[in-house]
Amino acid sequence: MYNNLNFSNMKRFLLILSLLVTISCFGQGKIDSLVQIGIQYHRDGEYKKAIEVYNEALKIDPKSPLVNYELARTYMYSGDNEKTIKYSDIVIKQKKDYLLDAYNAKGSALDNMGKTKESIELFKKAIKEYGDNYLLWYNLGVNYFKIQDDKNAESAFINAIRNNPSHASSHFLLAQTEKEQNQRVQSLLSLYYFLLLEPSSERSKIAYKLLKEQFSGNVQKDKNDPKKITIFMNPQKMESDEFAGVEFMLGIYESLNLSAENKDKTPDELFINNTKSFFTSLGELREKEEREGIWWNFYVPAFYSLAKSDYMDVFCYYISMSSNENARKWLKENSKKVEDFGKWMSEK
Repeated sequence: MYNNLNFSNMKRFLLILSLLVTISCFGQGKIDSLVQIGIQYHRDGEYKKAIEVYNEALKIDPKSPLVNYELARTYMYSGDNEKTIKYSDIVIKQKKDYLLDAYNAKGSALDNMGKTKESIELFKKAIKEYGDNYLLWYNLGVNYFKIQDDKNAESAFINAIRNNPSHASSHFLLAQTEKEQNQRVQSLLSLYYFLLLEPSSERSKIAYKLLKEQFSGNVQKDKNDPKKITIFMNPQKMESDEFAGVEFMLGIYESLNLSAENKDKTPDELFINNTKSFFTSLGELREKEEREGIWWNFYVPAFYSLAKSDYMDVFCYYISMSSNENARKWLKENSKKVEDFGKWMSEK
């Protein structure tokens, strides 16, 4: 009798468990279907409809990390920062799925509300709790950049790049941060790498213009004699900055552009020559003495390898395409060499 009763209870338990699993799977399937509809509304810019659909999904599971994050995301795009924070917090408190996305949404909402310092603290907390993630570091850097805390912005962007070297935005804003600190060589390295990753966007035009400005930033031409130039360097910088010698060389390259030896060269040819000389100078310095940091251990080896290759012309035309019609024409006429350059890069 006892064994039969136990067996009967076990069958009842398994039946109930089976029903609960079935109901749960059905509910999750319904949620997934509603979320897909909401995402499509969001993509179409119909945020109100997306929110209505997500609210229907919440009736099935009010704590669903997926639904609450999608609600936070849609409210963020529609400009409702308070509700972005509200639904992000539901995800964050659970510390399960979509945690990173929720932190990024909440941090952006706080910043949009003018609470940039609160946003900074949130991203610092997120990095501590979630881990070393490039988007968290990047967003932290953006906030520091906004409040003109250049040293902390620099550190955050460098950490973002360390975690994801292909994140173009981190290189772009690192270049801006270095410019604000009058670190021309570092700014140039970041700009060159950004343009390698993103050569043809609207941001690329800004980066290319800044690169050209930075290259000749310490040079002043005589109004009466354009061939006469003066190279300016801060004496304190010459003594303390590890890149000061290379920065001085940038002025030398500019003066050589005006020499008789280069009088028949086009601006594009001069750009290629100067870029190669810049990369080579840095590479040779690194070979003479072991140096630390992202500049010496990430940027310089990559560009020194490029300077020693057969692809300097391809590289320079490639990063110029956003602002130079001649570059676009050259790339089109030399498609095979461009393809070979891509293969060479992929093997590095």
